[in-house]
Amino acid sequence: LSVSDPFFLYFSGLESDEDSCEVNFEDAQVYDSKHSSNASCKGKTYVLKTLPAPMISRCDYSVWGILKKCIGMELSKITMPIVFNEPLSFLQRMSEYMEHTHLIHKACTLSDSIDRMQVVAAFAVSSVASQWDRTGKPFNPLLGETYELTREDEGYRLISEQVSHHPPISAFHAQSLKQEFEFHGSIYPKLKFWGKSVEAEPKGTMTLELLKRKEAFTWTNPLCCVHNIIMGKLWIEQYGTVEIVNHNTGDRCVLNFKPCGMFGKELHKVEGYIQDKSKKKQRVLYGKWTECMYSVAPKVYEANKKKAEKGDAKKNKPETEDMPGVQETISVITGSALLWRITPRPAHSEEMYNFTSFTMTLNELEPGMERLLAPTDCRLRPDVRAMENGDLDTASVEKDRLEEKQRAARKECSKDEGEWSTRWFRLGTNPHTGAQDWLYTGGYFDRNYTDCPNLY
Repeated sequence: LSVSDPFFLYFSGLESDEDSCEVNFEDAQVYDSKHSSNASCKGKTYVLKTLPAPMISRCDYSVWGILKKCIGMELSKITMPIVFNEPLSFLQRMSEYMEHTHLIHKACTLSDSIDRMQVVAAFAVSSVASQWDRTGKPFNPLLGETYELTREDEGYRLISEQVSHHPPISAFHAQSLKQEFEFHGSIYPKLKFWGKSVEAEPKGTMTLELLKRKEAFTWTNPLCCVHNIIMGKLWIEQYGTVEIVNHNTGDRCVLNFKPCGMFGKELHKVEGYIQDKSKKKQRVLYGKWTECMYSVAPKVYEANKKKAEKGDAKKNKPETEDMPGVQETISVITGSALLWRITPRPAHSEEMYNFTSFTMTLNELEPGMERLLAPTDCRLRPDVRAMENGDLDTASVEKDRLEEKQRAARKECSKDEGEWSTRWFRLGTNPHTGAQDWLYTGGYFDRNYTDCPNLY
């Protein structure tokens, strides 16, 4: 087995209750089992219900045997056997932010800025929900590698590019097909090993622009930690404070992704609030990033909290009998509005790297797609394709070959005293935060790829 890649790990509508107060979203959509997961290129759509082969067993391999000498070290150059991978490039995994794009479309339709903020907050939480139980490592993107995703059924298209190798930085840009929004950012996952766990800090800013509203929201994602590296079942938690800022109205949302705690009572919980520009709290948000998010008026929340301290709080269990696979563990405060509920994963998800239905479509290569894609698109990577097909030996050989080819290309470039030039993104300044950011330069969907490198 090859051990030649850097340890680029793990980072890799609304419903209203009858008694809901202040905000009512009767016309909301909820992304549930009625929504199929389709993928497309140039308008072709299809539904993928399974992968070509089940997940390869990792029972005979030990992460601890590789990491025990690396406690407290930066992990960007530690190598791992390919068996710990999942059959996706990190660029594809990053596109999973878009699984619940219907929330962005919903935000575009709302007239009140606080209403828009709470839906954007739900989207920010939903965008990291696919990491639940995803303990496989995505393949490191090669420098210059790209990934495109066009979803005409969901009204957007996305392009991403690996813009830096050391440090590894991935940039993406998604845009509405009807010029309603743009969503973009770059991720540099900084990783550390702490003995029994691996922690990933996803450095980089997410920017969502609602174009017709002339509003821009920015935030950073929470920390992600994978536990039980030495022994036991691997499990994931996300924690830290996420602050979402509306740069046009001054509204802010502060979300606290809670750490598990001593007895696991806080596992997966998210709580926070929205305040307007005068710093007055307008809504309280609560839920779990693995399940759902709710919104309630601050007075109702505080009254319920006081009752809880006295032991007589009344909470309603949500009705989820009509949603197979949903086992919600959140007690709903009377008067709450449902912002988002996770889509149940397919029954065989555990055999398919714990992929969601959406994720299973991301590496699909339909007949005719290859002539439309850029030659750098990671669907064309032979190592990822081989692993998806269950051929670990070929995947390992191909991964070695691609990495050696990339090293040779870098060496040749240094001989010529040249520098690598990104194709679709440039390093610039985020106009909303003033910070350095990778910005899309345009032109990818013109389909002129004559000067793209031969990576594979």
